[in-house]
Amino acid sequence: MAIQQKLQARLAQKLILTPSLQQAIKLLPMTTLELAELLNQEMIENPMLEEQPVDEAPTPEAATAEAAEAEPETKRDEKGDTWDDADYEYFFGEYLEDGYRGAKPAVEVRELPPIENTLSSRGSLADHLKWQLSLQAADDLLREIGEAIIGNIDEDGILVASLEEIAALGDWQMADVERALAHIQGFDPIGVGARDLQECLLLQLKHLGLAGTTTETLVRDHLRLLQNHRIPELAKLTGLEPEEVKQHLEIVRRLDPKPGARYTPPDSQYVIPDVYIVKTDEGYKAALNEDGLPQLRISPVYRRLLDKSGDASDETKAYVKDKFRSALWLLKSVDQRQRTIVKVATSIITFQKEFLDKGIEHLRPLVLRDVANDIGMHESTVSRVVNNKYMHTPQGVYEMKYFFHSGISSAYGDNVSSVTIKQRIKRIIDAEDAKRPLSDSKIMNILQREGLALARRTIAKYREELKIPTSNQRKVLY
Repeated sequence: MAIQQKLQARLAQKLILTPSLQQAIKLLPMTTLELAELLNQEMIENPMLEEQPVDEAPTPEAATAEAAEAEPETKRDEKGDTWDDADYEYFFGEYLEDGYRGAKPAVEVRELPPIENTLSSRGSLADHLKWQLSLQAADDLLREIGEAIIGNIDEDGILVASLEEIAALGDWQMADVERALAHIQGFDPIGVGARDLQECLLLQLKHLGLAGTTTETLVRDHLRLLQNHRIPELAKLTGLEPEEVKQHLEIVRRLDPKPGARYTPPDSQYVIPDVYIVKTDEGYKAALNEDGLPQLRISPVYRRLLDKSGDASDETKAYVKDKFRSALWLLKSVDQRQRTIVKVATSIITFQKEFLDKGIEHLRPLVLRDVANDIGMHESTVSRVVNNKYMHTPQGVYEMKYFFHSGISSAYGDNVSSVTIKQRIKRIIDAEDAKRPLSDSKIMNILQREGLALARRTIAKYREELKIPTSNQRKVLY
């Protein structure tokens, strides 16, 4: 059987993402800072893009255009090539003048303090320990081993390497390593250099003068029972009254299990909201926060070069047109991103108006489908918009994802957000009698009387998410 080649016409439907749509999808999940970084990078790579002047005064490009109209045609015709040095001076003459100062900002910028007055370096736990070692080390060997030990202490102040491993680093004697470790364990903060939690607590008790006491015995022999607050068992093992065990437990609770943590505090995370919710006479309005976001436009100078590039080479024309097309796609994608964020924020305002007026207890259950149907977009688009975005509301700054929660039906026919139920559980526990804490079953009965039919395991789940101990643990802690 012979194989024949034939031409056949077929009609098919395919989903093709255009470059403009791909760019728009890429921009949606970006934060404002990421978008600003992208736009600044595009301005560097694409000469067709420039930042919009702050005021509406005539720009240097406009003045250049007026000069171009008054310029004799013979000057350009003699050259023929519009890309030579003379044309650069012709188009950008005002920028090259010594007296050019640029556009005056519309808002007066307050002078900031010198940068050397604002910079600060935070000391670490290792720096603090090395400083003490340099002051107290008796000999070079002790200082050398001490630096090796400090290098293996984590941020909590716990020694994470064994003495054998430290001794192998410099071929040191075990007795010298133990002597150096004992020296470092006397440094501030007390408890640093301990090899585990038990040793850390024992070092602190020794510093407090409680060595050889019942408290030390409990930590040394019954630490697991102390951690689980097993007071009856501890009283039986030690022959003490439960009240006496509670007193020793209170001493242990005041010790620091992570003595080095105070020297490595977590860095503060500052949130810049992407959307501001402003209350006006007509209701709540969503306003984008474009502070720090460059306002881009097509450069008029390069736009005129594109129109008058008849004498340029084909390669130059193709390059300029490609950059021009890329700039238009970017501007359109950014504008579409901003409009979409405003649409989603406005829809959230519509659904969560009671929350904006009265607070978290009036937060309504909301899913992505509700907002998608409201604004006529797909759920995936709404998901990209709310990702890593924050809203500044009258009730505080919240992530846009915060407003999307499942709902639980109440006896009154409406749905209640799971966040509202968690807040209600927290308030019930805060108001309980500390001597007789409420069990999950009793909290369930209270909520059922309020019209919220929840299972006991659901109450336990929400309580654990709030990091609230059980009723027995709360009673022991009391």
